[in-house]
Amino acid sequence: MPPTLAAATHTAALARLGHALSDPTRAGVLLALREAPAYPSHLADALGVSRQVMSNQLACLRGCGLVEAIPDGRRTWYRLADSHLAPALDELMRVVLYVEPDCCAGENCTCA
Repeated sequence: MPPTLAAATHTAALARLGHALSDPTRAGVLLALREAPAYPSHLADALGVSRQVMSNQLACLRGCGLVEAIPDGRRTWYRLADSHLAPALDELMRVVLYVEPDCCAGENCTCA
């Protein structure tokens, strides 16, 4: 049976999420934003990347529809674009830890 139009649309959306998660900086941004909105400079500092790299990665995540920019005077902060994303990322981390339980073992593990 051929795939339906809905299945093709769902496939494209899932592929966009996969693309977003394929880069460690983008994945780090999503994991950080699941906890709280943040300014790009704070995200860049927390993830150890330049502000230009952060700007590029946030543009990609906006293009994927996963984050949104919120103007705040002369600055802009970012948050996850949908309230379903934080619990979905939490669940995805549980799956990752099930598949690869030693991925971040130890005191500094923040992904569980």
